[in-house]
Amino acid sequence: MIKKLKSHLLSSIKSKKINIFLLFLVSAFIILIFNKLSKEYTNTLVFNIEMEHVPQEHVILNDSTNFLAITLKTHGFKWLNYYMSTPKVKIDFAKDVYRKDSAYVWHKSIKYLANTQFESHVELLNILPDTLYFKYGVNLVKKVPVKLKSEVSFSLGYDVAGDYKLQPDSVTVIGPDVLVSKLKFIETKPVTLIDVKTDITKNLELDLPNMADLKFSSKTSVLKATVEKFTEGKLKIPVHIINTPDSLRIKYFPKEINVSYYVSLKNFNSVTVKDFKVVCDYSKVTKGSTLTPELVKMPEQVKNARINQQLIEFIITK
Repeated sequence: MIKKLKSHLLSSIKSKKINIFLLFLVSAFIILIFNKLSKEYTNTLVFNIEMEHVPQEHVILNDSTNFLAITLKTHGFKWLNYYMSTPKVKIDFAKDVYRKDSAYVWHKSIKYLANTQFESHVELLNILPDTLYFKYGVNLVKKVPVKLKSEVSFSLGYDVAGDYKLQPDSVTVIGPDVLVSKLKFIETKPVTLIDVKTDITKNLELDLPNMADLKFSSKTSVLKATVEKFTEGKLKIPVHIINTPDSLRIKYFPKEINVSYYVSLKNFNSVTVKDFKVVCDYSKVTKGSTLTPELVKMPEQVKNARINQQLIEFIITK
């Protein structure tokens, strides 16, 4: 029985009967589809709003209505186009809207919309909502600094020479004045660097506010820093007394005190006594016979400079 059926099938293929059957089947299917698509249907679709010619000085806020639910009656071929791509309604801010308070208002009849944006064989039956309000803000351009948010630890004996540098070190923000005016700075996303002993070059993402109404000139910044070998230095610095009354003569001890600091090996020999200044302000004496030394001058290339003596003794002489 199976052999007989197999033999019959093979003979049918050879005689092209199956090919003819498939051809008729496909043809019938195509005719059915065309028949369905040629009929008219009524349905409601959501149309996105495409805004044109919005004044440059204004920005439309995101809480504005940005869609229309439109009930249409048209043939299936047109419905197929709508389903294959997101349908849109264009609103020209140069001619389709008017301003009221702090919003642009769109209010058009079904007939106007049908005549301006739909083909003649598409019948509009209903629009919801029939009025759209586009809240807007005044565009503001502001440059704000970028702040580094980092934790950097160095290998023993290494440190950063100079300052950390960000490129760019500021970002231009464009958006509604009510939002932009609140921004004082933009931080980088946190970065942690451990056991650093070579120069730093690292791309960082900026921690931008999650506000679609704002535009930023950059979303990243590059962190750069020069890292050098550091060592400790120590110098004896003369102590100067300031704001002593003209009627008084004082003697004080010691005349010099040690100042310790941290400096790169490259700059170690360039640091001298003249680069520092230690003073004691007599006007700050409240009682007793001691003065407090203050380091009021030090070179840019040193770090962590500190005075190793906290008090200077003095006596008043006539």
